[in-house]
Amino acid sequence: MVYHPEFERAGQQPGLQVWRIEKMDLVAVPTNLYGGFYTGDAYLILNTIKQRSGNLQYDLHFWLGDFCTQDESGAAAIFTVQMDDYLGGKPIQYREVQGHESKSFLGYFKSGIKYMQGGVASGFKHVVTNEVVMQRVLQVKGRRVVRATEVPVTWDSFNQGDCFILDLGNEIYQWCGSKSNRFEKLKATQVAKGIRDNERSGRARVYVCDEGVEREKMLELLGPKPDLPEGASDDIKADASNRKMAKLYKVSNASGEMAIALVAAENPFSQSALESSDCFILDHGSDGKIFVWKGKEANMEERKAALKAGEDFIKKMGYPKHTLVQVLPEMGETPLFKQFFKNWRDMDQTEGLGVAYVSNSIAKIEKVPFDAATLHDSPAMAAQHGMVDDGNGKKQIWRIEGADKVPVDPSTYGQFYGATATSSSTATVTAAARDTSSTCGKARTRARMRSGRARFWLLSWTRSSAGGQCRLWVVRSPHRCGWSRGRSRPTS
Repeated sequence: MVYHPEFERAGQQPGLQVWRIEKMDLVAVPTNLYGGFYTGDAYLILNTIKQRSGNLQYDLHFWLGDFCTQDESGAAAIFTVQMDDYLGGKPIQYREVQGHESKSFLGYFKSGIKYMQGGVASGFKHVVTNEVVMQRVLQVKGRRVVRATEVPVTWDSFNQGDCFILDLGNEIYQWCGSKSNRFEKLKATQVAKGIRDNERSGRARVYVCDEGVEREKMLELLGPKPDLPEGASDDIKADASNRKMAKLYKVSNASGEMAIALVAAENPFSQSALESSDCFILDHGSDGKIFVWKGKEANMEERKAALKAGEDFIKKMGYPKHTLVQVLPEMGETPLFKQFFKNWRDMDQTEGLGVAYVSNSIAKIEKVPFDAATLHDSPAMAAQHGMVDDGNGKKQIWRIEGADKVPVDPSTYGQFYGATATSSSTATVTAAARDTSSTCGKARTRARMRSGRARFWLLSWTRSSAGGQCRLWVVRSPHRCGWSRGRSRPTS
C-alpha cells in the first residue's frame, strides 16, 4: 500500500502534529498556528508521548468543523485510518466535532482553541506538549458497580456521599466525601492512578484529600466550599442504574457484511468477552461516548471499518452527531474504558517482579543433592538447635551420702539404688559433652564454641520409694545457668 508522504513525519518524535484537509490532500499546519481551526475544514491531530518503557504512545484525533463538506469529512476519516495503519494500529482514535471536543483534545492547546471563518492566521503560541492543560471533574458513584462520570467543574457537582476526581492535567486531586463508601474510594484511587500512569505517562501527581481538608489549588479553582448535600441518590439504586448505562456489542463481517450483535446488556462486563479476532463497541451513549475496541487479530477490513462502524452506530441509535467516538486498539485501553469491566488485567500485569505461578498446580523446585548424615558433623548446627549428642563425652557420677558427695565406681555406672520407705537416695551425674550441647542462649553457645571451652550436663536423680516418683533435674553448665527442673514421671 502506498502511503501519503506526510506519514513519514508522523509520530517520529514526542509532541503534537496538526494537518488540515485541503482539496482532498493532507497539508501540515505551521506550529505557530496550532490552536486555530477553520470551521469549514477538517483536521488531523496526532499527539505522541514517550512512555517510561521507551515505547511511543499515539492519540490520533480528526476534527470536523460545523461547515466542512461531506467530502472533507470522508477524507479526514480515510487519512485517519491510513495513518493508524501506518503506525501499526497503535494509535487511540478520537472523532472530534466543533464545540463538543473531548477534554484530552482541549488539553493539547495551552492557550485554548479558536474557531475561524476565514484564512486569517492566528497569533497563538506553540503548545508545550509536555504540559497538559485540562480541567474536568469525574464523579465516582456506586457500591458494587462503581462508575466515573464527567460532571461540570463546579462545587454544585459535589456531594458528601460520593468521591470526585479533579483532573488539572499535571495535577490530579481525589476528593472523598464524608459519607462515601469504601468501594467508591477504592475505585477513585484506581481511576486517578490510571489517568496518571496511562494518559499522562506518570508525569502527573495524585493528591488525595477528604471533605473538610481540601487542597488550596482546589479552593482557588472552585472557590470557597459551600455546604454540600448528602448525596444525589442511594448507592444501591445507582448500582442498578450504572449496570444499564453501558452495553457491549460485537462487530463482525463474517457474513460479508458488517453486522452488530449484542454481547451483554448490563455491566460490568467480563474481559474475556473481548475476542482478539473481532471488534467490539461499548455503548455509553447516555454519557455521550462510544468506544470501539479493535482486536489485534481482527482482519484488516474490520479494523479499518472500526471508525465508520462507530459513526453508523451513532446514527442507528439516534444519538447526537457530536457523540464522541473513541477507537481503542487491544492493549491500548484507557482507564475510562476499563472501568466497565470487572477485574481488568493488563497483559503484563501478572509478570510482577518475577515469574507468575498459577494456583492448584505443583510448583517445580530445583532438586539439590543432600546427605542427611552430614547433619551429625555440624557442631554449630547442633549447638544452635540444642540437639542431643552421642554421649561419648567423659562421665562422672557421685552418690550423696549424708551431706557428702562420694564418687561412684565406674564399673557400677548405670546402677541406681532405691531407698527405704522413709528415706530417699540421690545421685548426681555430670557428663562432659562434646561441643554440640546447648548452653543458656545461642549467643553464649557460639561464644563458647569459638573459645573451645568444655560444657557439662549435670543430672540429679532422686528415688523416693514413698512417693513412687523418679524426679530428674537437668542443669546445663551449672556454673553459669543455675538449676533447671526437668520432668517427673511415675516409675515402674
